[in-house]
Amino acid sequence: MKLVLSHPTGNSNVRAAINGFAKANLLGEFDTTIANFHGSYLDKLGNLSLFSEIKRRSYDTSVKPFTRTSPFWEVGRLVSSKLGFINLISQEKNAFSIDSVYSNLDKSVSYKLKKLKKKGINSVYAYEDGALFSFREAKKIGVDCLYDLPIGYWRSAQKLLSNERERWPEWIDTLPGFKNSEEKLKQKDEELALADRIFVASSFTANTLKEFPGKLAPVEIIPYGFPPVFNDRKYTPIQGRPLKLLFVGGLSQRKGIADLFQVVKNIGKHVELTVVGLKFNNNCKPLNEALTKHKWIPSLPHDQILMLMREHDVLVFPSLFEGFGMVITEAMSQGTPVITTERTAGPDLINNFENGWLINAGSTESLQSMIESIIDNPKSIEKNGKSAMETARMRPWLAYGDELAATMLKFNQ
Repeated sequence: MKLVLSHPTGNSNVRAAINGFAKANLLGEFDTTIANFHGSYLDKLGNLSLFSEIKRRSYDTSVKPFTRTSPFWEVGRLVSSKLGFINLISQEKNAFSIDSVYSNLDKSVSYKLKKLKKKGINSVYAYEDGALFSFREAKKIGVDCLYDLPIGYWRSAQKLLSNERERWPEWIDTLPGFKNSEEKLKQKDEELALADRIFVASSFTANTLKEFPGKLAPVEIIPYGFPPVFNDRKYTPIQGRPLKLLFVGGLSQRKGIADLFQVVKNIGKHVELTVVGLKFNNNCKPLNEALTKHKWIPSLPHDQILMLMREHDVLVFPSLFEGFGMVITEAMSQGTPVITTERTAGPDLINNFENGWLINAGSTESLQSMIESIIDNPKSIEKNGKSAMETARMRPWLAYGDELAATMLKFNQ
């Protein structure tokens, strides 16, 4: 078995997948937009602050021989963003939108799939919103379609999040999923329908696919891995100071941010909140007002986010709809215990009150009760934090890549 994997931006799970496939001799080609390798000219350019984004596109040198890049659309998106040309990137059909980047890379793979098949590639592994054209071509020429769904199914999202219109009407502008065009939603469904095998990273994501109006291929649940564990974590007593809470993620009510702000307001001086994340737009008045009352950091490099996690007592991630939630594993690896909901990978990773805490999604009361219980039992922070690190040690990113590759080999037997 040989496969071609395509993804335009290559985040942590994509890199782990590529490494696992290469290690198992399954990788035939990796298609992306920008790929950086240690010691290259591009790598040196990434040392300049203006081009720091390049460093986020770094891959292991072992996959360099398999890598093919199509940078035009992604470079256009990044440059447009830097120069403030929002009209070029903000909507699905705009020239350099993220949708266009995904679609154009997908098309480039579809154009050469016949040639790749002649070279021995018999499977294409692609991700949501970036699989339609390559899957259509794959079906014509007898190539298997392997689909990675990183977030829950859209019909389930609309169903579970519809209540937010009543609970938090002023926050609706922060829910961009409701603004997807009918065409985009149909494309998502067609990708799923064309897949011969579907891969998800959490039980929650798998359950959301029950809303699909038709028959689907078998679904495989393979949880992501954890970053390297920080072994020198120090815990400071909270007596005489507020409980230091941290939120990391997009500032959307999909992440439960309105509930968090309300709870922090209710509890008052007993907690201190730091928020790291970008706004989707500037139209949400309650969000803008809330951010003035807390420490807000729009963006940080990944290593600094990990450091910030170690400086806080608890990461709060009350998401209402999540495919996984990598901030959960990142915080746990740093010894920072996490409060999260059943609509994330939390139930797959956390034993309640042992290595973190689980609450009901969309429940301000549940979140407030949990935070107050931690304030009343401050020793639980260190206990749960140390257990979280042990959980992280048991599943590094290498394990995810190896398990994904082993699953592929099992299919091929």
